[in-house]
Amino acid sequence: MTDTVKGKLRLGARILRVGGVEKVFMQLFSVTDGEKLLKASQCYLSTTSGPIAGLLFISTHKVAFCSEKSIKIASPKGEFIRVHYKVCIPHEKIERVNQSQNVKKPSEKYIEIVTMDGFDFWFMDFFNYRKALRYLQWAISQSQREKL
Repeated sequence: MTDTVKGKLRLGARILRVGGVEKVFMQLFSVTDGEKLLKASQCYLSTTSGPIAGLLFISTHKVAFCSEKSIKIASPKGEFIRVHYKVCIPHEKIERVNQSQNVKKPSEKYIEIVTMDGFDFWFMDFFNYRKALRYLQWAISQSQREKL
């Protein structure tokens, strides 16, 4: 079996063990009162080390990503430890969401999230790109309306 299939099976087993995607989200990220998970999508996050497979969580308050597999990093003491690669972006820190596609392969679609402080996060290879983009745009627009 390929690493991708193994990762998907591990993720599915974890979701079942914990009791659903919403419970996985609540375990991985701080959830505030009234916050609801709207959508979870399997995808890849583009990094300088290459794409990382995981789940993109879209909630009423944030956009978050957690890798399927843990990665090895050096601790402050110099020891290597394994951690999940996580990203958490509160809606109020998102400047814009861009959709994009590969010019040579239009079927390859991307979502770019640009933060107020100039960071950009690229997500790709969605199981259902249009649905993930629609939920993301809706969540951001709702959040912006609440600020007004």
